[in-house]
Amino acid sequence: MSFEKDDKVVLHDKHSEFDGETGTVTQVIESMFGEPTYTISFDEGQEVGIPQDQLVAADEAEEDEE
Repeated sequence: MSFEKDDKVVLHDKHSEFDGETGTVTQVIESMFGEPTYTISFDEGQEVGIPQDQLVAADEAEEDEE
């Protein structure tokens, strides 16, 4: 699933201080290989260059918890 600017997403990256937190896509950049990478803004900061496979739509993550 690809994401667009202003989408709410949950980051899944065990090496990130924002692992498991919900943030907002602030920028989408297509890499030279044609894959998008994302800048995600959180309440306490941001992460840059996040690959699509580390993100889940926030509404999907909420459904998984139920």
